[in-house]
Amino acid sequence: MSVTLTVWLAERFQEVVAGGVMTASLDRMPVVEAALVLGTSKLRADGSANLTLDYRLDAAAMLWKGGKARYLIVSGNHTGDYDEPSDMRAGLIARGVPASMIYRDGRGFRTWDSMVRARKVFGLKRLAIVSQRAHVARAVFIARSLGMQAFGFEAVEEDDLPIRMRVRPYLAAVLSYYDAWRGLLPLQLGPQVAIGIDPAK
Repeated sequence: MSVTLTVWLAERFQEVVAGGVMTASLDRMPVVEAALVLGTSKLRADGSANLTLDYRLDAAAMLWKGGKARYLIVSGNHTGDYDEPSDMRAGLIARGVPASMIYRDGRGFRTWDSMVRARKVFGLKRLAIVSQRAHVARAVFIARSLGMQAFGFEAVEEDDLPIRMRVRPYLAAVLSYYDAWRGLLPLQLGPQVAIGIDPAK
């Protein structure tokens, strides 16, 4: 019981702390140079469309079209033929965002990696983060531990998530405290990318 309570409190604390900088309202979002769109797969394990990703891309496109972010960085797992950032980029282009405004980060294997790379590789100190509420809260917590100013734009939540996906944010919240405490950088950060100067690839 105590373990369950601790895990629950870890996630809830992050949402409460980040609550002042998270919103689902475009009007309440500040203008930033770049927004980080956190990745996930485009398909579920059963082969059906992953609406969680669709909703994130909808939110990111809205943010860009609303003039709240000039550039978008799509960060996710690119291993072999599996390529979340390219899927996300294609989805954003289909929603009317020009390819020249979309940067891909294929080494965002975890939220910690995505946030560290946003700071160390893309040089961002102030940014918006696009994902569902619990994920945004965790990313804002990590961003603050890295000395970044982050604002969260909440995507719509999927209604019929599998139970493992409903439990995952709580376990990931606990891990994020450990990541922030250790502060270990991901291996092979790679060359720096200057947003708006280096071409989007």
